[in-house]
Amino acid sequence: TANVAKPLTLTRLQDLDLGTIILGPGTWSGANVGITRSEVFSCSGNVTCAGPTAVAKYNVTGSNNQTIRITAPNVTLVNQSDSTKTLTLVVDSPGTVTLPNSGSQGVDFPIGGSISVSSNAAAGTYSGTFNVTVDY
Repeated sequence: TANVAKPLTLTRLQDLDLGTIILGPGTWSGANVGITRSEVFSCSGNVTCAGPTAVAKYNVTGSNNQTIRITAPNVTLVNQSDSTKTLTLVVDSPGTVTLPNSGSQGVDFPIGGSISVSSNAAAGTYSGTFNVTVDY
């Protein structure tokens, strides 16, 4: 037997955004800020969160009715003003998605994530790149 499948195509539709995080006074650690792939935003600990937030969104196309495995490891976010300062984004990935009958249209899927910050986090914009891979 032989099973022939169309090549997979992965397209980024939207970037993840955790908004603006304002650190509270004092010395502390373990404040968590995140957004789940179902778009539930959380901001807990000695921080205040503001601004718009968004999950990352991708589209995958391939062969009809196939289950696609999604791999998205954690991301190192680098402070754009001081590259020695980083945060780790713990990724919330769906793990798998199933292409519909019209595989050529593909299926959209979200990826969320969360970070832990402390009072000594350096001010600035932190950014990083998802290393998302898909396979049958």
